[in-house]
Amino acid sequence: MNQRPQRPDDYTRPQHAPFPPALATMIARKASIMAARLEDQAIRSMVRDAQRALDRGVTTDVIALEMELPGAECRKS
Repeated sequence: MNQRPQRPDDYTRPQHAPFPPALATMIARKASIMAARLEDQAIRSMVRDAQRALDRGVTTDVIALEMELPGAECRKS
């Protein structure tokens, strides 16, 4: 490795060890699992909130607009 000795007045970025591909793969898998859990929680929460609104008599169009669901703005008129 071509690392030059660091002087006290040398402000260049230090050289980092190469990132292990296996570690990157493990991190990506963990992030994917975390994202799936978050997505499941968000879906359950949104469905629960929408059901409560329906039970209160709120229309589907209003719920969709308030939840900013894709395509809801098309039915606004």
